[in-house]
Amino acid sequence: MRQSMFTVALLLCASGQAYADLYRYVDDKGVTVLDSNGVPAAYIGKGYEVLNSQGMVVKVVPPALTAEELAQKQAQASLAESDAKLLRLYTGVDDVDRARDRKLAEIDGVMGITRSNWQRARTQRDNLQAQAANLERGGRPVPEHMTQQINDLNKEMLRLQGEIDGFRKLKDEARAIYSKDRERVEQLTGE
Repeated sequence: MRQSMFTVALLLCASGQAYADLYRYVDDKGVTVLDSNGVPAAYIGKGYEVLNSQGMVVKVVPPALTAEELAQKQAQASLAESDAKLLRLYTGVDDVDRARDRKLAEIDGVMGITRSNWQRARTQRDNLQAQAANLERGGRPVPEHMTQQINDLNKEMLRLQGEIDGFRKLKDEARAIYSKDRERVEQLTGE
């Protein structure tokens, strides 16, 4: 059947009729169809061929990708883009190690400042608590502003401790990211 339809199309072309492009597709029954009006919407996703007036294939439109194939293609493109970015950043694993060490040192520097601020707040709080204790031992009341300062310093110490804990977590995350980058650069460069 397929060849007979094709032969008919060729005969029509050979008989001198001016023929526009033909579209060849397979319908739901598995029959190959030649149509000069185009491909029905229901069959476009299955792919088709465009033939010129001499019956030569001038264009092949492949079947549409399945959801799984599309997801796989997107994942491959994403990985290729990620790999290209890594290779622009790093020429080898030594570059990754240096970048990791710089990042960890940067985090340590900021964490050191935060620890100093925590220590300073603790010293101020301890001094105020000692002054308040001396006032109480002397039978005098502790001024409200002193109690408020002690409370504010306690809150500040909690906030700073939270930042220090955040920096520790940030270091762990950085180590994990650079470890993953190092492993991938090692695979890509063969080091």
